[in-house]
Amino acid sequence: MSGLLDTLTRQARLTTKRVPITSLAVFFVILVCLSLVFIDGWRSWTARNIQLHEMGISTSNMTRAIAQHAGDTIKAADTTLVGLVERVQADGNDAGALQRLHVLLVRRVDELPQLQGLFVYDENGRWLANSLPTTPPNVNNSDRDYFIYHRTHLDTEPYIGLPIQSRSTGAWIITVSRRINHADGSFAGVALATINIDYFKKFYDSFDIGRHGAIVLALNNGIMLTRRPLLNNYTGKSMANTVLYRDNISKKAAGTVFIVSAQDGVTRLNSFRHLDQYPLYVSSALSKDEILADWLTDTYVHTAGVAILLVVLGLLGFHLVGQIKLRLNTEAELVRTRDALETLNQTLERLALQDGLTGLANRRHFDIALDKEFSRAVREASSLALVMIDVDCFKQYNDIYGHAAGDECLRKISEVVKTNQNRPGDVAARYGGEELGVLLPGTDVRGAMAIAEKIRLEIHSLGIEHTGNSAGVVTVSAGVDAFVPIQDLDNPLELIQAADKALYAAKSGGRDRVCDNASFRVLRQTRVQPESVATGV
Repeated sequence: MSGLLDTLTRQARLTTKRVPITSLAVFFVILVCLSLVFIDGWRSWTARNIQLHEMGISTSNMTRAIAQHAGDTIKAADTTLVGLVERVQADGNDAGALQRLHVLLVRRVDELPQLQGLFVYDENGRWLANSLPTTPPNVNNSDRDYFIYHRTHLDTEPYIGLPIQSRSTGAWIITVSRRINHADGSFAGVALATINIDYFKKFYDSFDIGRHGAIVLALNNGIMLTRRPLLNNYTGKSMANTVLYRDNISKKAAGTVFIVSAQDGVTRLNSFRHLDQYPLYVSSALSKDEILADWLTDTYVHTAGVAILLVVLGLLGFHLVGQIKLRLNTEAELVRTRDALETLNQTLERLALQDGLTGLANRRHFDIALDKEFSRAVREASSLALVMIDVDCFKQYNDIYGHAAGDECLRKISEVVKTNQNRPGDVAARYGGEELGVLLPGTDVRGAMAIAEKIRLEIHSLGIEHTGNSAGVVTVSAGVDAFVPIQDLDNPLELIQAADKALYAAKSGGRDRVCDNASFRVLRQTRVQPESVATGV
């Protein structure tokens, strides 16, 4: 850190001879501020375009779904009409045929929830059959738009008429009708299906279009059939003079465009689509302000953050030159800081060699100590001992009492191990998981066995409850090995493997015991007491 500051100071001194440091500082601050403004502006503009693009896709998908619903609704009604026309033309209109037809119409209306009613009229507009419980007397529909159309047109295609109020219920309805012919092809009447506009309204209410959104179902000639929200006197109103219809809907099969509404002045993202089989189109619109509301809030927050950052950078810029002038006065403090930093680094290094849970040395510290003491033992031809300790049935302990209790158990066991680390050269470490290792320089097998047994007894005497262990309390098993290493013949790994082998023997022999690798002896409390330790800790 000090070297980096020295380098920066030398560079600043050289630069000062060529360009005033204040000019460089001002240039740097301005460049950073402009960069921040540009990056944030570019990010906000990109986010705005992405938001509009995604909402355009969403609006188009919503329009496609609404068009599919409208097409399916009309198709179901039209399919019913095709059957009615064929039946009337085949069976005639005698009393028996009309009675059967009435039963059929009632059943069809019950099956199709979108249908308000089904009707059959003769060539004079009189009611022949309908889906109502009773036929109103002296009712004639020859003045209706759909009846006049079929009487004056020879085609047998379905006709979707203007929205009207039903004479039987008074509700606003959409009519779908087909022409009925006599055998000679002359006009014989009309088969009519009526769809309640509320059926479409309920479906449109299921879409989230915000407070200022709109959904429209209209004829291709611009006559509105229904709208959400439904405004007064809008049913049956012509939209042919609107910008949306005149410049877009009347010229394209589908599209998405921003339009300022002629009704309320709201700018909306409009998506429209013509139905494939019927002379209808649907349009869905979302308010541009509502689409960009979240983006605008996010932009305000970012702009405020950038403004604050710019102010901070400006203030820092004013102090930049003064801070450089103070550089020489603070060099002495930096030296003291450097020394403190070195002390801190040494402390951190020491902490880096310590296990955070148990307070013992960690595996890295253990490996370093093992290599160091092994080399010392080779040079001095002295014995080096290792005790490997493993908590018996520790997985079951965790399963029964939980990992928090398991951690506390390891801490208590580690405290016992740590109290048996008496000499400066002894190293007690967490080798891995619940396995601990005690490195004992200058100790033979007998001394290491005594220390291991003392540790085992003290841990047993803690009386930590463990129902998953046959002893009823937490116990440990230990493996011990020691030898005088010979250069180029032995290596540290052999000592670890030998101690592990002894530990395995202790585990296999029933746990809660200590074994050495030489003879797999088991030191129980009745055979070896801690006071018998002659060498070691």
